[in-house]
This record gives sequence, structure tokens and C-alpha cells, in this order.
Amino acid sequence: MTTTTIAPEPVGPAGRHVDAAHRPQRAVPAPIPFGRIAGIELRKMFDTRSGFWLMASLVVLSLAATVVTIIFVDADNLDYEGFASAWGIPMSVILPMIAVLAVTSEWSARSALTTFTLVPGRGRVIAAKAVVTALVGVAAIAVAALVGALGYFGVATVMDLDPVWNLSFTELAQVTLASEIGMFMGFMLGMLFRSSPGAIVAYFVYALVLPGVSSALASTNTWWAEHATWFDLNWATMNLYTEMTDKMWAQLGVASLIWLLIPLLIGLRLVLKSEVK
Repeated sequence: MTTTTIAPEPVGPAGRHVDAAHRPQRAVPAPIPFGRIAGIELRKMFDTRSGFWLMASLVVLSLAATVVTIIFVDADNLDYEGFASAWGIPMSVILPMIAVLAVTSEWSARSALTTFTLVPGRGRVIAAKAVVTALVGVAAIAVAALVGALGYFGVATVMDLDPVWNLSFTELAQVTLASEIGMFMGFMLGMLFRSSPGAIVAYFVYALVLPGVSSALASTNTWWAEHATWFDLNWATMNLYTEMTDKMWAQLGVASLIWLLIPLLIGLRLVLKSEVK
């Protein structure tokens, strides 16, 4: 015995059968523009309580670092570079946390299912998050540099000092690159762990624990002391605060490949293939 399944003929509005050739085609919606996705991701960075308080703490810590600089640095040694170093410290801590939450908030708040349903192409969402992360890093450094310049000029005016603007555009660009590397370390760890607590703990291990381990190893091992900058991204990044040579740029590239680019590709693969719950 065989069974034949006959598909029902399409029926029109008046109950009449409609030929498949004349069946009306449903319009295919246009894809969501990338700019709109990026704008939404930017809004999600700061609309949450965690994002808001991170930005607030960044402002508070920067002001506190500026006050400490004014109080404890001698007037003869007070220059713009000192102010830049002061606001660079809270930047190096807070900005990577913002990058972590840009990725992990989707999974911790269980909103990834909604996001990837509205934008099925996960790669576009991750690309938008990456672009927004880079832009936030550049904007944060630019704003901090402007505020630091205004603060330093005000202090120099009050204390009747000649302002010393000893931070060149090249040095500021290198500081911005160092900040971007820190942010994308957080971004990469967010994709690997997809959990806010796990990614934040992993970042502090990378930023605080591994440099100490590397320094201890360099004090006991001559080979590591001579070649650590090729494999330690923290050491290679610290060179950005000095005058870079061709060798230093090569070391930064190799260390970034090992610690940042390859894990970033692995994390991207996990995000693209992981089951959303």
C-alpha cells in the first residue's frame, strides 16, 4: 500500500482557488542598517545601571586623580604629562570593564535571544559591538585629554605657572592605542566567557597577576628577561608610553597576535556557534 500526499491548493480571499503562478509574493523586509545596530549597541552600553555607574566612576576617579596630582606634585614638576598620567590610571581600569559588559550583558541578562532573533546575523551584532567599543575608547581618551588640558590650564593660571604642554600628538595616539588594546582584551574575554563575573575576574588576572608572575620569572630566568616583551602583552603595551622603535612595534604585534587576535577569533567562533538560552 502506498500513500500519496496531495498539497492543498491555495485559496483566494473569496474562496476561489489561486494558481501558484499567480500567488502574491510576500515582500522581503530590508536588512537592518549597520548604523542602526551600532547605535543600539552604543545605547545599551550606557542605558544599564552597570554602564551608567562605570561611566560615573570614571569621571569621579579622573577628578580624584587630578586633585591628587595637584596636591602631591611639586609646582616645579607640574606639567600636562603628569595630568595625562593621572587620568590614564582610572581609564586603564574602567574602560576594559565597559568592553566586557558590552558583550556579556547580552548573555547575563538573557537578552541575547531577543537580539539574535531581531538580527539573525550574529556577526553583524558582534561587529557593531566592536566598532562601538573602539569609538568609545577613542572618545573617552579625547574627552579626558580635553578635560585634563582645561584643568591643567586652570591650575597653571591660579598658581601663576607657565604651562608646559609636553604631550605630543604622537604620544597621545600611542596612549589611545594602549587604551584600545586594554578595551579589546576585555572584549575578547567577554566573548570567550560570555559571563560578566568570569570575564572580569579573568581580566584582572591578566592585568594584575600575570605581570607579577612575568616579573618574577624575569628576575630568575635570563632568557625570559631578554625576550619577555615578545610574549608578554602587558610589557609590550607599556612601551607605548615611551618612544617606540621598530623592534618595539614588532614585539607589540607578536604579543597582540598571541594574547589578543587568536583568542578573539576563538571567542568569535564560540559566540557564532553557541546555543542561545
